[in-house]
Amino acid sequence: MNFSNLLNNTLTDLPPSGIRKLFDIAATMDDVISLGIGEPDFPTPWHVRNVAINTLEKSRTKYTANAGMIELRQEISRYLQRRFNLSYKADKQILVTVGGSEAIDLTMRAFIKPGDEVIVPLPSFVCYGPLAAMCGAKVVNINMRAEDNFKLTPELLKNAITDKTKLLVLPFPNNPTGSIMEKSDLEAIADVLRGTDILVLSDEIYSELNYTSTRHISIAEIPDMKERTILVNGFSKTYSMTGWRLGYVCAEPEVITQLTKLHQYAIMCAPTTSQFAAIEAIKNGDEDVRLMREEYNYRRKFIVNGFNKLGLTCFEPLGAFYCFPCIKSTGMTSEEFCNKLLTQEKVAIVPGGAFGESGEGYVRVSYAYSIDHIKKALDAIARFLNN
Repeated sequence: MNFSNLLNNTLTDLPPSGIRKLFDIAATMDDVISLGIGEPDFPTPWHVRNVAINTLEKSRTKYTANAGMIELRQEISRYLQRRFNLSYKADKQILVTVGGSEAIDLTMRAFIKPGDEVIVPLPSFVCYGPLAAMCGAKVVNINMRAEDNFKLTPELLKNAITDKTKLLVLPFPNNPTGSIMEKSDLEAIADVLRGTDILVLSDEIYSELNYTSTRHISIAEIPDMKERTILVNGFSKTYSMTGWRLGYVCAEPEVITQLTKLHQYAIMCAPTTSQFAAIEAIKNGDEDVRLMREEYNYRRKFIVNGFNKLGLTCFEPLGAFYCFPCIKSTGMTSEEFCNKLLTQEKVAIVPGGAFGESGEGYVRVSYAYSIDHIKKALDAIARFLNN
């Protein structure tokens, strides 16, 4: 069969993830020092794993409600109120999904019609544009700037809006830059959106990893913004539960009803064992989160200082667990830099260009690794630069 004539052209025209390209090469090599994967190096807390083990031993492995166990949705509701001053009703405004990724996909498919425009600030995680494109959207990229600390500014947003704009993706704290949006930044964005019908997909998967003196602020907290906001979050980064594949989406009841319908047909329900574990994590895991955040903060300061000493200037990332050093002084593209670093010193990091045009000239480096691991990588990068 000639599958080229059968497959959806929108899909076949999409390039593969630029993140995975380098790691496919690294997988063929021995003794690679990786600072590339956005995955916590902490184990899932024992009390969370223990609950999961107990549910398996008791054969509590049946389907749950399509929207997720009501006990979990209640805990999510209490958590959002406790940590972020957000009020979402457990039975009407919260849907448990297979990771935050499914929540993003559901939102795109529920709202986007062919010809709609979706605004995606770059650099940002690689999934937003392709998922929007698969729904027939025109993806309008905004190139955020280093001089703005890679924040979305109201001026950049205004210039991107047209009468076809349906959705703004707001990916903060940001992967790959570590940039955050503070309350004043979000208020300026809200001023642009008021009076429009533009929706906001607020991806807050790194919301607990904020290293400023104030907590993370959601745009849903800003007056008049909650109704238009679809808030996505999950357990992967906060509780070191990446492989458990559990996230959630919060929105107005009319929206959740339709997202649940789509989730019902495509997925049925999120993994049952993961939901039991998540109840324990979100109910009794605040201390785990605090300890992990403190360790990330120490690593953050160490690695940023290390890159600046090497002459690869790095603005201070205030969220997530990534830094975004500039490699323009080397005269190489970000892909050339990463490929040569991998082949010569066996250090794997991600080209900034994989996250969009404005990421070119930078590299994404994860500090979700031990200090010893980071030291080895920085020493190897120093040798690479000297050579």
